[in-house]
Order: sequence, then C-alpha cells, then structure tokens
Amino acid sequence: MFLHIGGEYVIPVKNIIAIMDLETTSISKDTKEFLKIAEEEGFIEGITDDIPKSFIITEVDKKSKIYLSAISSVTLQKRAGFSSGIKNYIDK
Repeated sequence: MFLHIGGEYVIPVKNIIAIMDLETTSISKDTKEFLKIAEEEGFIEGITDDIPKSFIITEVDKKSKIYLSAISSVTLQKRAGFSSGIKNYIDK
C-alpha cells in the first residue's frame, strides 16, 4: 500500500517509521536538535512550498529520509490506516 503525503509524493507504507505532528513535537529540545541535524546532513526533503504541518520518517535500504508535509499527521495516519490498525491491535 502507498501513502500520498502531498504534492506529487507517494511513499510505500512499509517504509514509514513514524508520522509526527511538527507543531507539538518540535516543542521538545531533542526533536529540534534531531531535525536540525537531519537537515544539515541532507536527510530532510520539503515536498511543498506551504507551511509544513507534519514530518514523515522513512527508511529504505537502511537509509533514512524525512519528508516535510503540509498535510496534518492525523490525516496522514488515517490515510495510511494506522489508526484502524492500532484499534484492531488494542481490541484483541
């Protein structure tokens, strides 16, 4: 299954490590430092000119890539089916 993360970008769901809300997670000093280092090392890719609302951490062939998306983390998680998967896991 693939996830449309904005613009012309579609990524395989199996490559996603995390979908994070940019506003709430960037409050943390550690997250700010993580994103700063990732940007300096070229791991971050902005996919839109709009203000990013979320970031998606992916890994392919043991290489990490972080996408900045203008789509909210909640919407992306719903699109990916993560929330229903979590609910099904909890209900078991």
